[in-house]
Amino acid sequence: MSVEPLPEEAIAKRLGELPGWRRRQDSITRAFGIRYHGGVALIVHVADVERLIGHHADIDLRWDHVRFSITTHDAGHKLTDADFDLARRIDAIAMAHEARPL
Repeated sequence: MSVEPLPEEAIAKRLGELPGWRRRQDSITRAFGIRYHGGVALIVHVADVERLIGHHADIDLRWDHVRFSITTHDAGHKLTDADFDLARRIDAIAMAHEARPL
């Protein structure tokens, strides 16, 4: 994956392909409704994939939801292809864990 920041047009296009993900400055975020222990299992699954691909999200776990925030630190905290790839992977993992889109 490229560590080059994406141009605005590419960011808009990729966000359009990922329903539920929102841009917050130079990161993309999404929350899923899931009970605490299910959220822990979801996070462990995501963390295992992140380790394999060498890219990670910031994760906020609460008693009834989990929120992911993704940016590329090596690109000066800008959005890159790697961020959108990870977002797609997180969506698939969340679906497998029966997390509800918020």
